Amino acid sequence: MSDNPVQLIDPVRHGDARGWFTEYYTERRFAERGITCRFVQDNHSLSVPALILRGLHFQTPPHGQDKLVRCIRGRILDVAVDVRRGSPTYGNWVAAELSAENGRQLFVPIGFAHAFLTLEDNCEVTYKVSDYYAPDCDGGIRWDSVGIDWPLPAGASPELSAKDAKLPTLAEFDSPFPYDGRPLAPLA
Repeated sequence: MSDNPVQLIDPVRHGDARGWFTEYYTERRFAERGITCRFVQDNHSLSVPALILRGLHFQTPPHGQDKLVRCIRGRILDVAVDVRRGSPTYGNWVAAELSAENGRQLFVPIGFAHAFLTLEDNCEVTYKVSDYYAPDCDGGIRWDSVGIDWPLPAGASPELSAKDAKLPTLAEFDSPFPYDGRPLAPLA
């Protein structure tokens, strides 16, 4: 079981000359890691050009969402930011490159803002969530208000949705998420 609330998961791939097979989600194996939420919805996005930034998003209580994110085509930098009120790691972030090639997944629990930046064209991202979309609980913080070291070319800015461009900064955000006693740690 992991003490880190955000977890990088490397599913085992069984391969031969034909290709490979993996179990990307098995309830029993995830429970052994301390991930016991029930996933109720799968989402899938396509970002055509590189340098699309989606986030930093979350759903507030009572419809907070745990997320299990994976990239099934292309490469992304996937980021989670601690936004739990009273957390000693509030505002800290972790990031991992997820790609179709490496098969990695990132588990982002309730109380963390989530974003990803596409690192190449035609990225497809799928993610499981533990609650249904609730527009009245939809929220986020500005991508550039946390100090994340985004891998952008010199002078480049990411492409944002109109909604994401208007999000409040981390300093303006009044968090409704409680701290659960587990500080954010570097990804293993």
